[in-house]
Amino acid sequence: MNKPFAQCALAVACATLCASALAQVKIGVTVSATGPAASLGIPEKNTIPLCPKTAGGKSIEYIVLDDATDTTSAVQNTRKLISESKVDAIIGSTTTPNSLAMIDVFSEGETPTVSLASSIRIIDPVDAKKAWSFKTPQTDVMMAGAILEHASSNGVKTIGYVGFNDALGEAFFAEIDKAAKLRNIPLVASERFAPKDTSVTGQALKLISAAPDAIVIGASGTPAALPAAALAERGYKGKVYFNHGVANNDFLRVGGKDVEGAFVPASPVIVAYQLPDSHPAKKRAEEYTKLYEATHGQGSTSAFGSYTWDACLVIANAIPGALKAGQPGTVEFRRALRDALEATKGFDVTNGSVTMTKTDHLGLDSRARVMVQIQNGKWVLQK
Repeated sequence: MNKPFAQCALAVACATLCASALAQVKIGVTVSATGPAASLGIPEKNTIPLCPKTAGGKSIEYIVLDDATDTTSAVQNTRKLISESKVDAIIGSTTTPNSLAMIDVFSEGETPTVSLASSIRIIDPVDAKKAWSFKTPQTDVMMAGAILEHASSNGVKTIGYVGFNDALGEAFFAEIDKAAKLRNIPLVASERFAPKDTSVTGQALKLISAAPDAIVIGASGTPAALPAAALAERGYKGKVYFNHGVANNDFLRVGGKDVEGAFVPASPVIVAYQLPDSHPAKKRAEEYTKLYEATHGQGSTSAFGSYTWDACLVIANAIPGALKAGQPGTVEFRRALRDALEATKGFDVTNGSVTMTKTDHLGLDSRARVMVQIQNGKWVLQK
């Protein structure tokens, strides 16, 4: 082969490789597949293979990392995904503390990120940094409101609270406190525990001594079952509410009889087949449930996996619009993808219908929450 021909062939090969690279959208994922939030992060990780593989004529590659429920690891993963993998968007992380810790990094890197955590603080207020921050789970504001609405309609006159001693627990307490005051329901006791604690006996005794009609547990994953067990062991007979961070079958397995009868404001997806046909989430929720359970078994669906699927769907839905401004791998594409996410209108997902704005980076309304009760170890929709 002569030298000019070889150089030409090399140039063509390089051009082909470059074009191929530009044709691919890269989405980074950091979830808590190990650590205290593993019961949330595992179904999130398991959902990625079910996500769209193409959008707007481009293939989509998902790069998945585990942050072990650790804020430092979540930040490191975010840096790695942006600087080394050159991702166009990020999904994650699983928990509120991790998601809040990531904001400085992905905003500096101008990389739109869709969180899988609950706190409204992840997206509100939408300032220069949070302009890059989106989320799919219902906010703690929505779910705290659902708890107090149900409690006030069912004879509850006083409440107590026990939650994680972290950003999730404090954020949920703040919203429970606000919602209780709006309904003139006194909050008579407030306690905290760490996600890795093995006993909350002292906290349970203090709550019971205050004799509230209902106790709200502001925690996520299987560790949330710990205070419920302590309350049940000591004979507490009032109503028990959890936040939406417990909506998976691992929690039901670990909690067992100790969580029987408790109420949870939850994602519609966990009761997909109990939803009325008119519910905007029903079609997508049933679709996701069939996909997930075909691989992981009947009854394996959780809200947390559905948040991941919704994140994949809204990003895929935004890709065609973003491609009008630039190619994947460029800052122009990432900026346009951020704008396209913000312009999402009437897009149905497993948790409802998404309509975002410049000041609302969630886009769900009250239809995205349902009240369920744990009956015989199953989630039962409350009418």
